[in-house]
Parts: sequence; structure tokens; C-alpha cells
Amino acid sequence: PVAMGAGFGAGLGLALASSAFIGGSFVLKKKGLLRLCGRGRARAGQGGHAYLREWLWWAGLLCMGVGEAANFAAYAFAPATLVTPLGALSVLVSAVLSSIFLNEQLNVHGKIGCILSILGSTVMVIHAPQEEEVSSLESMAEKLKDPGFIVFAVCVLVSSLLLIFVAGPRYGQSNVLVYVLVCSAIGSLSVSCVKGLGIALKELFSGKPVLKEPLGWVLLVCLVICISIQINYLNKALDIFNTSVVTPIYYVLFTTAVMMCSAILFKEWQHMVLDNIISSISGFLTIVSGIFLLHAFRDMSFTPNLLPLFLQPGRADPHPPWGSADRHQSCQHQPLLPAEDKGSQSAEEEEEEEA
Repeated sequence: PVAMGAGFGAGLGLALASSAFIGGSFVLKKKGLLRLCGRGRARAGQGGHAYLREWLWWAGLLCMGVGEAANFAAYAFAPATLVTPLGALSVLVSAVLSSIFLNEQLNVHGKIGCILSILGSTVMVIHAPQEEEVSSLESMAEKLKDPGFIVFAVCVLVSSLLLIFVAGPRYGQSNVLVYVLVCSAIGSLSVSCVKGLGIALKELFSGKPVLKEPLGWVLLVCLVICISIQINYLNKALDIFNTSVVTPIYYVLFTTAVMMCSAILFKEWQHMVLDNIISSISGFLTIVSGIFLLHAFRDMSFTPNLLPLFLQPGRADPHPPWGSADRHQSCQHQPLLPAEDKGSQSAEEEEEEEA
């Protein structure tokens, strides 16, 4: 079992707070935009900027900033394999708050998806992996020189370049995986940069001369480049394909890439026993199932007609008692032909006999 230290607890708390703030920010911004629409102002989708004078929209933006800062800080305390999957809870928070404050329908698939996401997150927290202690930029530099990570980073960069320049022009408009794979692969490197910058900030607040270290600045430049690429290709994917398709696929691929990168760079899985590894993977797959249900069936109306007959309100019992007159006959006792066919068949037989 994982030792739940003070650092791990702080990272877990920051990750959960991040999900709550980010999920709430979507609702606040949407509420502000709806208020503007109710007043007859030009909508943001039509090029209007009236939302800049709406305090609810600014409150949502502030919540988003606090959430992202908390998420950034969480990587400095807890394993990336734990922090990244917990980001799915922001989708859950947004869905629940939207159904309460925006009167958006959360159907039964969405509710089951929320429950599955919570269960999967709980399993992942209980069986979270331990990472090798990285307390300084010097130890981070040693990790980055590891041959395993160098091979992984080269594979990510080469595959991303092939996807951008070879697969993108050919299949980017028809296959959702092309641009989403670019975002996910580059995103795994951006999380490693965030982890390193979090360690640098911890050292800076403790009074060490971190600003003189070149590695911190290199990580910052790499992070800006990685996030720029992610935003660019994620926007392309969202522009071409439906959001309900892109979001769950991106979450699955991005989280998988981050877990692989963290396992190679920070050796998170090295000291885990088999049952903790299986439990972590099972928890992740449970979250994936929940996110899929929440997104894929978001616009599907779930009517009572889709229920089994015995659960549908106002329906007669589909299995009447044996003694009733209108009970169903078995196939053995049912005529093979309808009544009209039987009549016509017997008439034909009589004509043949007379002939």
C-alpha cells in the first residue's frame, strides 16, 4: 500500500480543488453569457465582446485560473499518474452544476457516468503509485538524462512530426485520432515540464538560487512550446469533429501518454505490487467508461419506452397468468400460415381434386 504522506495529501487536495474550480468555472462563464443573451447583447459566437463587462464571466475566468494554478501545484506534490486522471472530475463537476444551475438535462447515462468516475477516482487514489523522490532540479536533470526517457522523448517527437506533416494533410479531416494523438503525445512532455517547474518553484520559495539554474528556463520554454502545439491541434480537432467525440478520446489518450511518461521518467510503477498495478489500471478504465457515458450519450433523451416492459409505467403485465384466456400460445401450437393463406390453400386443393 502507498504511504499517504503530507506531500501526497497536499497533492491530492490540490488536484481535487483544481477539478472543482475548473468545473465550476465553465458553469459561471456559461451563466454570464446566458445573462447577456437575455439582455439582447451580441453573443460571443457572433463576435460580441459584451461578456467583458459581465462580472459572472470574470468570476468564471478567475475560477479557471485558480483551478489551473492548483493543478500546476499538485504535480509538485503527487504522482502525475494520480493527478492527471483526477482531472476528469472537472467534467463531472461541470455536468452536475449545469443540471442544477443551468437547467441542463443530465440523463441516466450521465448519472451512471458520474458514479463510475467517482468510483474509478477512489480506486486510483487508494492504489496510487509511489514515485522516486525528486526534490531538486539537480535530481530532475539526472532523471531527464535517463536513456529510457530520452528514447521515449525521441519517439514522441518523431511520431508527432510524422502525424503533423504526413498523416495530417491526408487523414486529418477524416480521422479524429490524427490531431488528438498529436495533442496527447506532446501533452505527456508538457506534464513532465510542469513537474520540473513545480520542483523549481518549491526550491525558489525555500530560498535557493533557482533563477540562475538554466534547466528551469529550458523547462519553461519547452512548456510554452508544448502547450501552444496542444492548443493548436486540439482546436483543429474540435473544429472538425463533434466535441462529444473528441473529449473522451483526448482524455483517454492524453492520460495514457502521461502515465507512460511518468512511469519511465519517475519510475512510478517500479516498486508497486501486482494488485496495486491492476487496481490503478482498473480505476483508470472505470473513469474512462464514466467519461464515455457522460459525453457520448449527453444529447440522447432517455424515455420510458426504452425500459424493459415490466419497468414501463402504465403497461399491462406482459406475462399474464396461465389461466387467462388471452395467454400466448407456444410456437408449436400456432398455425404455420395465416388464416387467409390457409383458406386459399384449401380452395386450391379442392380444385385439384375436382380436376
